[in-house]
Amino acid sequence: MNKAVIPCGGLGTRFLPITKAIPKELLPIVDVPVISHIIDECVDSGLDQILVIISPNKEIIKDYFKPNEMLYDKLMRAGKSDLVKELELTRSKAEINFITQTEALGSAHAVSLAKDFTGNEPFCLALGDDLTVNKYPVAKQLIDAYEETGSTIIGVQRCDGDDIVKYGVADVSKSAGRFNLLNGIVEKPPLDALPSRLACYGRYILCDIYDYIQRIGKGKGGEYQLTDALMLQCKESKVYAYEFEGKRYDMGDKFGSLQASIELSLERKDFGEELKKYIKDLAARI
Repeated sequence: MNKAVIPCGGLGTRFLPITKAIPKELLPIVDVPVISHIIDECVDSGLDQILVIISPNKEIIKDYFKPNEMLYDKLMRAGKSDLVKELELTRSKAEINFITQTEALGSAHAVSLAKDFTGNEPFCLALGDDLTVNKYPVAKQLIDAYEETGSTIIGVQRCDGDDIVKYGVADVSKSAGRFNLLNGIVEKPPLDALPSRLACYGRYILCDIYDYIQRIGKGKGGEYQLTDALMLQCKESKVYAYEFEGKRYDMGDKFGSLQASIELSLERKDFGEELKKYIKDLAARI
């Protein structure tokens, strides 16, 4: 398995007004956009063929991964060849392809556009507003889980807070270690009707998914929903919810984005220690 699909849908309304001009996937964690971190996760997991699904108003994402010869020339003449190498590394890590979802017909429709790219092989689906961080990359964890089962794998984590109602929640049975047999997914259930405390967090290994997408009708919001296709797959074959290790940030949420910016910045070699000192000094004053 060497292919990943990254859907970059949604209007990013929680980040308006900035997302009026800049897609949420390009919002930076200091100086690196979210989507670049997700691609790094894919590459570190052995996925070097990547398809990014964009909407018509997100063509600027393509520009980020294009070479900028004018900028490169200016940097070279300024003696900053190291920056040119860094910029080229951003786009040379993987073969990055793009396809445009011209109509907002839902998550399942977006995934269906990847069929020519993936063929009938299993692939990793990584949502463009979910950032996961771990030395053992989350996508790789799910790939390894797939190798054990040969089945579709849904990445989940335990969520004990009330914000679990913002996510799809796994209905599971027959747990064995980090593997849970998936009965279905309940989208945004109320707290008094949670099927479990396992939230679905934007990482999947999908196999045979296109057959199920073809068989579903329009669901919530009058769109074709990936959850509906997965529910159908659960009824007819084994699907597993795998409890992955790592820190997950909701990059479609302002507080989640701020957390990622702070915590990842603390790991920076160039100013991490300075930031740590600043945070300690700030905490003493508030």
